Amino acid sequence: MFFLQMSGFPGSGKSTLSRQIAKITGAIIIDHDISKSSILKSMENSNLELKVLGMTSYNMDWALIEFYLSQSYDVIFDSPCFYSEMIERGSSLSQKYNAKYKYVECYLNDYQEISKRLQHRERMISQISGTSEEDFRNNINESKRPNDVQCLLVDSSQPIETYLNYVLNYIDEE
Repeated sequence: MFFLQMSGFPGSGKSTLSRQIAKITGAIIIDHDISKSSILKSMENSNLELKVLGMTSYNMDWALIEFYLSQSYDVIFDSPCFYSEMIERGSSLSQKYNAKYKYVECYLNDYQEISKRLQHRERMISQISGTSEEDFRNNINESKRPNDVQCLLVDSSQPIETYLNYVLNYIDEE
């Protein structure tokens, strides 16, 4: 059993890679954008603060992750990993349920390509439709990585076929 924590800037390919891994392994994906968008839709006319929205959606994500791990499912968490608490929580839950903890970051340091992907994807209301180059440059290296686990960094500017097997082999490693 494994718990795979995805990471990377919006538009870097986390969801695309997560879906391919899930299709091959049968893992369950917990997609942060789905939970956050769902909450946003139900709270459209309220004055819910973005910080509260973020905390609420992450709490829902972690509850689902723990439930599926407790039922011995492989789980993929599709979310940017901008907070060290996410690493601690993922690692702790993996240990609690005897799942291999894996961490994959989709890295794409190309503002033009990120912009194109963000503009052309089917967007949920919680997802950004674009970013300034300055914000991109300031945030591209903000992912938090675990210190005690080998992390896999993939160049997601390449076609997914060039690194998918590499990622699957990494997940299979003990």
